[in-house]
Amino acid sequence: MAPCWRLGACSLLTALWLLHCCSCGWSETTRTNGVAKGETKEQELMSHERVKRGWVWNQFFVVEEYTGTEPLYVGKIHTDSDEGEGNIKYTISGEGAGTIFIIDELTGDIHATERLDREEQSYYTLRAQARDRLTNHLLESESEFVIKVQDINDSEPKFLEGPYIGSVGELSQIGTSVMKVTASDADDPTYGSSARVVYSVLDGERFFTVDRQTGLIRTAVADLDREKQDRYELVVKATDMAGQMGGLSGSTTVTIVITDVNDNPPRFPQKMYQFSMSEGAAVGTPVGRVIATDADMGENTDMSYLIKDEEGGELFKVTTDSDTQEAIITIKKALDFESKRTHNVVVEAVNKHVDPRFSELGSFRDQTIVRVSVNDIDEPPVFHPAEGTILEVQEDARLGALVGTVTAKDPDMENAPVRYSIDRSTDQEQIFHIDPVSGAITLGNILDRETAGWHNITVMAVEADNVSQISHSSVSIRILDVNDNPPELATPYEASICEDAKPGQLIHSISVVDRDEPQLGHRYYFTLAPEATNNRHFTLWDVKDNTAGIRTQRSGFNRHEQNVYLLPILVVDSGPPALSSTGTLTIHVCGCDPEGTIQSCNATAYAISTSLSPGALIALLVCMLILIVLVLLILTLKRHRKGQSMSEDEEDMRDNVIKYNDEGGGEQDTQAYDMSTLRNLFDFPEAKSGSSESGPDLRTLPQWIQGRMSGDGGAADFSLFKGYIRKKVEQTDGDLSVPPYDSFQTYAFEGNSSPALSLSSIHTLSTTSEQDFSYLSDWGPRFRQLAGYYAPGHPEEDASV
Repeated sequence: MAPCWRLGACSLLTALWLLHCCSCGWSETTRTNGVAKGETKEQELMSHERVKRGWVWNQFFVVEEYTGTEPLYVGKIHTDSDEGEGNIKYTISGEGAGTIFIIDELTGDIHATERLDREEQSYYTLRAQARDRLTNHLLESESEFVIKVQDINDSEPKFLEGPYIGSVGELSQIGTSVMKVTASDADDPTYGSSARVVYSVLDGERFFTVDRQTGLIRTAVADLDREKQDRYELVVKATDMAGQMGGLSGSTTVTIVITDVNDNPPRFPQKMYQFSMSEGAAVGTPVGRVIATDADMGENTDMSYLIKDEEGGELFKVTTDSDTQEAIITIKKALDFESKRTHNVVVEAVNKHVDPRFSELGSFRDQTIVRVSVNDIDEPPVFHPAEGTILEVQEDARLGALVGTVTAKDPDMENAPVRYSIDRSTDQEQIFHIDPVSGAITLGNILDRETAGWHNITVMAVEADNVSQISHSSVSIRILDVNDNPPELATPYEASICEDAKPGQLIHSISVVDRDEPQLGHRYYFTLAPEATNNRHFTLWDVKDNTAGIRTQRSGFNRHEQNVYLLPILVVDSGPPALSSTGTLTIHVCGCDPEGTIQSCNATAYAISTSLSPGALIALLVCMLILIVLVLLILTLKRHRKGQSMSEDEEDMRDNVIKYNDEGGGEQDTQAYDMSTLRNLFDFPEAKSGSSESGPDLRTLPQWIQGRMSGDGGAADFSLFKGYIRKKVEQTDGDLSVPPYDSFQTYAFEGNSSPALSLSSIHTLSTTSEQDFSYLSDWGPRFRQLAGYYAPGHPEEDASV
């Protein structure tokens, strides 16, 4: 096909060139005035002063894709001032000047030297100049012209956005729009039919069509089924020249995906599933999983499961696994092998998202049967009733009396022996006993309803052949009341009356309490005790509502004659048996004001109690307690101070502390110190010269003293140390900065000619030293001793540090 269109293009180019050459003689020339684009208004005014001249040229066209060997003639530029004498030189500038386009300087003919492509550049803008050949001055103003590239059909249509992918729902109606494809042609759409494109389907036209002019793809059939084929691939062709012979074409691939709609109901692969489960399985235990398949995809496969039969709904529950879309059957109620060994459960699967457009296709649900077989296990005994037992017993029942009987049976075997016992953690006082064989509960201790009205115990039942199978049941025992407590007055009642009380005046109302609780309720009777039957002061009125009132029988009470009356009251209950008790009402006679307000009574304690409230009495007691504590504290402090002053008077503030600066004997001294020497004063010869002729015991002195005494005949000279200490004591007594109380002075005086040489720098001081240390005495008492060390003329005061 390519050689054909290339040959046609060559023929067309040749024809156009010949037509262009012939048009030079008859085509209308175009004149331009002398005003160029770059001229100013002044130049325009000057141009009117001379004869008008202008450029003369034809419209320029050049055919694209020229394949000739010679430069292609484009056209001729000419000015009307050119008289053909060869004095004018023509030049051009602008796009492609000198490279693509060349001009004959003498004639003004323009030629194209290169092959042009309109799709790359459709026109070229150039500028023409006419100059004097000798002076090179412009003879005409520079003028702009355009060379247009004439189009030929050399570009095929292209699908720039391909390949295409579209989608359409399955079962869509015929003519449903799918997508639109567009092809572009680079040829000139304003010239001929080179860029007029039409569309057609090369492959897949059975299922889809394409609009010839717009490229819109539509469905051609109505039975597209995703479950059969989920995608189609079309080949769409675009042809230019409006589809005429010789037009160029291009094609693209269009992939159409069939999207899913909910047009398929769920289906169980099987009509029956079988599972087995132990009867001892706990509630909530999974029995099994079943699943219904759906040919659809995505959310159209979402489904829920239901249990349709009533019996299965009581024992089992079904849920949906959101990840796998499986039905999970679990136990809702405990299974019982002895009651029913097989259960048939009807499970139904229903689509969640039903499309009403496809309701005529049928019901979007399906059912299956799940058969569950119950396996028997060895179960513990079962109590009847299972929820527990309530028993009753009289409060006055005797020991060993029968309270009631509990019953438990082995569900796996009829008449299997069962043994009973009581969980003693619920009956620590062992109030009840149970027969291990019959389950009869008897009384093992005396009951008291007023102490505990109910007893809750736990009874255990085990199989006689397998003690590991054990069950529990709660037994509640209610203690029935008997009338064993007499009624009593609610409180120790006290009343007050005025001296001028009138007969029949209500003094006080009384009520009673009873620890018993008869089933028919309480009924009490009030009377005066027999010893008060001859009472002429007060009467008792039974109100008949388990209360009674006390009234005065006479007037004119005198508190000075009798200020307190004790009235015994007998209270009897309704039984059976009827029980009674006697209580006393204390009545005080008091003086009252004319309005009847009590002012005072003869009883001092009674008057105090009425004038002071309990809070005031408590505050008074607290104040008294605080005063007592303060007195005790003061006495304790005085005693403590007195004992402290006595101890200070008796205490000797002078401690016998002795410090020895005895230098050791060196490395050659291998004998240990005698500690008794450090604890006693030296026994100097001067102190014992009159009492001992033999001298001091050398063993109690330091070794260096023993050496001296043994060397000079046993006489140790301590006068040097005594003089030194005496002088220091006198200096201390005369020092005003010394504290007024006893203090300790520590001296480190070695004496003269010590066997151990001094390490102190003070000892190196000589009397011939040129340095004067007398200024040390001006530094105050603290440096007095140091000044004494350096003072000249006192060698006996030199001390080693």
